[in-house]
Amino acid sequence: MSSRIGRLLSVQIFGESHGSSVGVTIDGLPAGLRLDMERLNAFVQRRAARSALATARREADIPRIQSGLWEEITTGQPLTALFENGDTHSSDYSFLPDRPRPGHADYPAIMRSLGNDDLRGSGHHSGRLTLPYVFAGGVAMQLLESQGIRIAAHVYQLGNGEADCIDWVNPDMDALFACHSRAVPTVNAAIGERMQQDILRARQEQDSVGGIVECVAVGVPAGLGSPFFEGAESVMANYLFSIPAVKAVEFGAGQTAAFMRGSAYNDPYAMQDGKVVTTRNNAGGLLGGITNGMPIIARAAFRPTPSISQEQPTVSLQTGTDTTLAVHGRHDPCVVVRAVPVVESAVALALAELWLERRATYPLSKRLENL
Repeated sequence: MSSRIGRLLSVQIFGESHGSSVGVTIDGLPAGLRLDMERLNAFVQRRAARSALATARREADIPRIQSGLWEEITTGQPLTALFENGDTHSSDYSFLPDRPRPGHADYPAIMRSLGNDDLRGSGHHSGRLTLPYVFAGGVAMQLLESQGIRIAAHVYQLGNGEADCIDWVNPDMDALFACHSRAVPTVNAAIGERMQQDILRARQEQDSVGGIVECVAVGVPAGLGSPFFEGAESVMANYLFSIPAVKAVEFGAGQTAAFMRGSAYNDPYAMQDGKVVTTRNNAGGLLGGITNGMPIIARAAFRPTPSISQEQPTVSLQTGTDTTLAVHGRHDPCVVVRAVPVVESAVALALAELWLERRATYPLSKRLENL
């Protein structure tokens, strides 16, 4: 089994939720990138979302750099970071592996490993592994920022509630960055307040709720990606679907495009300050698997958290009989809030991969002198 993604920028995550640590090795980073460790640590901490909306598990989440960084500058060698696990309650999972949790990876993981997988806290399948993922994404974001590319996400929708809509042609990036300080990161604060109440209501009812995170990337040059198998959508979807609990991904108008006519969907071209732009952005900045220079708009839909305190039907693998299970312990009533920096990380890692690929495969011309 491999928990690695990327070719030019390879990311390998490792560890288990209740093991001694989790970590990541990033290979392929260019030498000479100065990392702002204070900003990187702050980005990692956003994932914790320490509030009544998240799990009560408390970890320091401070990276311990093992290699690849000297005086906060990348050496060009593999960059490895470790995060210690401390606040683990393994006894909460004493029902495993006998009674697999509905909605979790328990049963397929047991079958795949023939019973040898460590499922405490969901083991390697846990959302805890998004911590090293976010560290890698934070590094990729700083690489992209050095090239003028900025990335920010927000909670777009929760359950069947009102959507937090933004301008896809000229997104207000300052507003997106500012919303990250809110309990529920939405540009429209009133919508975020209503989402917060929905999450608390689900927790009170021993249930959970899902939702959608929308991510925006601006400053992405036209020409990243390839047709068919290495298309920008294909690469980004690969990273987005690697996030636990993501069940659907769309770009721009997404599935709504299936119900539109071409005259309404197509994005007309125009010249603006000597640059080719589109006056709409239904394509989400992506055409034919290649970026077109407009803001990239990507959305990831998250299922409701499967660990709920309500009693649910399951089976006993030991006795081969039907039984029930109520999952207690510390769980998120909604993973969407904490998933915002994870989605940003997935998009950043995908774009970093595409940017490195483009840099390595420019057609032969004098433009190489400007790289």
